[in-house]
Amino acid sequence: MEIKDKLDLDQNRTLVNATKYRSMIGALMYLTSSRPEIVHATCLCARYQAKPIEKHLKEVKRIFHYLRGTINMGLWYSKDSGFELTGFSDADYTRCKDTFKSTSGGA
Repeated sequence: MEIKDKLDLDQNRTLVNATKYRSMIGALMYLTSSRPEIVHATCLCARYQAKPIEKHLKEVKRIFHYLRGTINMGLWYSKDSGFELTGFSDADYTRCKDTFKSTSGGA
């Protein structure tokens, strides 16, 4: 899942309720353990918990909308299949132009 709009610290926009925003980010962070495709998008949105604006809240709501639309999707592995699970991780060094922080993700 990708972020559609470029997220940044836009000081001229209207701030939204930071407590509600943090609560939504916390719920998404919990879900990342079973839905790895939202890790990157969630981590990008989590950067702006101190002063979230409307654009940030819109992206968080878009992640929830994506989850609602994919609720019936899943993977099934039988114990006798001999399937070997392999994981990958990725890091984006200093992508954030405001704070120069990195973002990681996994699959």
